[in-house]
Amino acid sequence: MEAKIRAFRADDERTLYDICLRTGASGEDATGMYRDPDLLGAIYVGPYLRLAPTLAFVGVDDEGVAGYVLGAADTRPFEKACEHEWWPMLRSSYPRSLFPPESPDGKLVRMIHEPPAADVDVVERYPAHLHIDLLPRLQGRGCGRRLLETLFDALRAAGGKGVHLGVGLANLRAIGFYERMGFTVVRRHTGSLVMARTL
Repeated sequence: MEAKIRAFRADDERTLYDICLRTGASGEDATGMYRDPDLLGAIYVGPYLRLAPTLAFVGVDDEGVAGYVLGAADTRPFEKACEHEWWPMLRSSYPRSLFPPESPDGKLVRMIHEPPAADVDVVERYPAHLHIDLLPRLQGRGCGRRLLETLFDALRAAGGKGVHLGVGLANLRAIGFYERMGFTVVRRHTGSLVMARTL
């Protein structure tokens, strides 16, 4: 059966955290890389489901939810909302001393305490941002394209003019996909790219 796209529902949350982990190593399975399997989801899934649930969509096949796209219509207000409504709770659950600072978990905990801010010039031109992850069984079937197009429509309806995302340099498959979806590189960082497109 062709995967269908639908809006996120509250009972999808646990599955989305799992998908985030299973695609968390530059698109490959990160299970076993982290002592706490919820850390990746707490950073890259949880705040979107809490603060921007109307911009969360999932791909579903006959085995269940196997992919998602999450977005924020305006990055700066979203970052501020995270600082007030999401990170404080996580900081109490994940003190800096919980893991060795240079361990995989420790590096994620540092992000909770020192969340990165999007580049000023990128946000000015492309205010929205997104995260998308699909399990292998949905990849190459057009589901990623339909998830992004669904989000783009929702962002346009919210007045969005442009959207950006981050991707690891090692994730060549994702970079190619984003290029086919009209994204171009607008910023290079050590180990990652920022890609963006107008809406």
